Amino acid sequence: MIPPHGGRLVNRSADGEEAISLAEKAKTLPGLVLNRRELSDLDMIATGAMSPLEGFMCGEDYTNVRDFMRLKSGLVWSLPITLSAKENPEQYKVGKEIALCEPGGEPVAVLELEDKCKVDKELEADKVLQTTDRGHPGVQYLDSISDTYLGGKIKVFKRTKDPAFERWWLDPKETRVLFKTKGWKSVVAFQTRNPIHRAHEYLQKCAMEVVDALLIHPLVGETKKDDIPAEVRMKCYEVLIDNYYPKNRAAISIFPAAMRYAGPREAIFHALCRKNYGCTHFIVGRDHAGVGTFYGPFDAHYIFSEFEPEEIGITPLFFDNAFFCKKCGNMASSKTCPHPVEDHISLSGTRVREMLGKGEIPPAEFTRPEVAKVLIEAMQKEKK
Repeated sequence: MIPPHGGRLVNRSADGEEAISLAEKAKTLPGLVLNRRELSDLDMIATGAMSPLEGFMCGEDYTNVRDFMRLKSGLVWSLPITLSAKENPEQYKVGKEIALCEPGGEPVAVLELEDKCKVDKELEADKVLQTTDRGHPGVQYLDSISDTYLGGKIKVFKRTKDPAFERWWLDPKETRVLFKTKGWKSVVAFQTRNPIHRAHEYLQKCAMEVVDALLIHPLVGETKKDDIPAEVRMKCYEVLIDNYYPKNRAAISIFPAAMRYAGPREAIFHALCRKNYGCTHFIVGRDHAGVGTFYGPFDAHYIFSEFEPEEIGITPLFFDNAFFCKKCGNMASSKTCPHPVEDHISLSGTRVREMLGKGEIPPAEFTRPEVAKVLIEAMQKEKK
């Protein structure tokens, strides 16, 4: 099976007597309440989804990742994984421990504070997001947090799983067991934060022709407010797998990360995390992890060429935008279809939302009717 990034699947979770002891200790420590992104990052560090990270980044790792997309060890890593100090950063002393708390204030982990540093958030936005435009959700996030970052190893003694996703929640060690049990030696992961339409289905099934199986791995962490809720998306994925995928060659599990909307850099991050889950291939579509017009449509493809294949370790599969061509009579892309755009069925997100809001099912060439039905019911329920 493909090795985790860095060669070892990190485990920073405590259980049994160790968990009880840490929970008691946390009551005596200065506390820090994490925001939703940091809470997602905490859980992913603990389970090894972000291997080789064992905690939130210290200054040297942070700077190297920000400027060169590498940890201080030289290992490829594309996004800073950071913890902001919020109010009164002077209360947190290097060499001491901090209780990390979920938004309600209950301690869930302990951080060994190894480093505390002030950062230039404008520079971080420019380097990582490639923009300082306040219209970018990633820039808005940086504006909302402190410029003092805390770094150090973590130990989680209480998981913060969302019960809405419990039955789909598989940690990296569990997906690896699943793949081994199924006999899947090659698995392609599909990252999504949207319901899967026919174009996505086409990409997935093209990839399935060259691997043993598909892992639909939807992101359920924090997203933009206008993104479709994760619970609704999960229902869409289930009806697709139930009706249109071979059950012995497809699986679904959640990816608990928050969206950064960092375009090409996030594509690398998404690929490395899926490698930790045991996937051997990763689908990179048009404008992967992009938002608005901040990135070129294929920037997320080009960035992989900045590294040697063995440095990434997971095989990216690059796809163009797909559509249904009326003359071809099937799904296609610009790489395979010679016909003009007038023959392509490709609806804008705005138009699809308008149709769904009116209870209208978009053309079958664009979306499966079972998926449309789930979305219509959710929109009608929201209106009520």
